[in-house]
Amino acid sequence: MIQAVVFDVFGTLLQIGERRHPFRQLMKQVRLEGRQPKSDDARALMTKNLGLAGAAAYFGAQLSHSELASLEADLFTELASVRLFDDTLETLAQLKDADLKLALCSNLAAPYAIPAKLLLSKFDVYAWSFEIGAIKPEPAIYYQMIEQLGCEASAIAMIGDTLEADALGPIAHGMQGYHLQRSGILGESGFASLTDFASYVVQHARHA
Repeated sequence: MIQAVVFDVFGTLLQIGERRHPFRQLMKQVRLEGRQPKSDDARALMTKNLGLAGAAAYFGAQLSHSELASLEADLFTELASVRLFDDTLETLAQLKDADLKLALCSNLAAPYAIPAKLLLSKFDVYAWSFEIGAIKPEPAIYYQMIEQLGCEASAIAMIGDTLEADALGPIAHGMQGYHLQRSGILGESGFASLTDFASYVVQHARHA
């Protein structure tokens, strides 16, 4: 029976209204300066606790003050545009009323945790890639989350909008994994909305 529920963040609970891609712009500038891209660049951005200035220093970007300020402004605009999906609060309230533990597990650069903490009520466990030093679907991020939740992996249900990271990865590590497909074109273990998922979870909760 389900005792805990884990959510991905962006694309699942939250959405970005105005995308500016400041970190992508930074990496483009680094390439223009002659640094060859590496296969783990994106992973580095999500597994190190860096803001834009820290990332620029880490990758050796030669940015002027005005260039960095422009990127920071784009980041601020993007973070300020983050909004809840319509079904987010209702879903979280329903699961809390069912006395389930709730967790967030997300691959993201550190600044993007700010709107999550501001817009979402407190969770029992936070598994941020930039704090753990691992990204989904790497085992370390799931194992640390399971340990912090303090229940058997089989009693944890995870959902998110990325099939491999949020459904297949959890399943491979003993959890229940579900794919959120807001398009309505559902595959196996798919849900079209968080409210549908919450109804399913409550039916399979420990007190059911």
